[in-house]
Amino acid sequence: MRSTRSLPALVSLRAFEAAARRLSFSQAAQELFVTQSAISHHIQRLEKELGVALFERRTRAVALTEAGQAYFDRVHAAFELLRQGTDEIRAPEAPRHILKVGLLASFATRWLAPRLPAFAASHPDIDLQLQPDIALADVAGGEVDAAIRYGRGGWPGVRASLLMTERLSVVCAPALVAGRKRPKTPSDLLRHPLLASHARQPFEWDAWARRHGLDLGLARTVRLHDYNIVIEAALAGQGLAMGRHRLIASQLASGALVQALPGATLEDPRIGWWFVTPRGALSEPVRALHDWLAQVAAQDGEDCTH
Repeated sequence: MRSTRSLPALVSLRAFEAAARRLSFSQAAQELFVTQSAISHHIQRLEKELGVALFERRTRAVALTEAGQAYFDRVHAAFELLRQGTDEIRAPEAPRHILKVGLLASFATRWLAPRLPAFAASHPDIDLQLQPDIALADVAGGEVDAAIRYGRGGWPGVRASLLMTERLSVVCAPALVAGRKRPKTPSDLLRHPLLASHARQPFEWDAWARRHGLDLGLARTVRLHDYNIVIEAALAGQGLAMGRHRLIASQLASGALVQALPGATLEDPRIGWWFVTPRGALSEPVRALHDWLAQVAAQDGEDCTH
């Protein structure tokens, strides 16, 4: 017949099972995130309830008594059955996908980072590993799963789709063009250093100058490591930067940066931010990232090519 006597408290059984399995009260305490004295208390309570000694207390160790070993065999088997049953019924975890994305540090910090929580919320199964670098990541060779590149497209060996176009204008700290120092023509800009970031094929200043009839032959160009440094130098009043409006929207809105020649912009339908992938079919996680980026760009009111 089934015994009508009540079972010991589950918390005491857990303490006993862990201590007996590890033959250590301190290790059992660490496993269960309780104090060593709590483990000792639960086992004393269990021994009192059962009426037998379960452990032999030694100076620096404990050992199971004969009764303790017999009881541990049953209790441990019962916990294993509980663990197995729990694992079998628990809903399987969705597989996680890791995407390595190459991009410029400036795009990562000034545009993408504030929007990443929204991506994580809508795609909890995708872990983005951003790899910022001024060098182009080898997409075709598998160094990254995808890349976000700035430029005019046309990279060999890959597939590129335009996410959003860029608006360019010359920007600087307000004090640099205040009052009588305000430039009136493009040639007036040459009174100041022109700040530019490192690029394999620099084009921004040349393209803007061609559009607005400026000869850059006498320009003093200062080349800096990346675009983040260019913007910091411009904020410090060290020269004129080619402002990528998608990245400096907050500085323009706050007045920390101003257009040196208001209205003198360059908007070329091929200059912008491109989503670059290897040729061939896209994996579902890569396609999900592309579609999300395109959707966010469209929601921001930008032109977007899918």
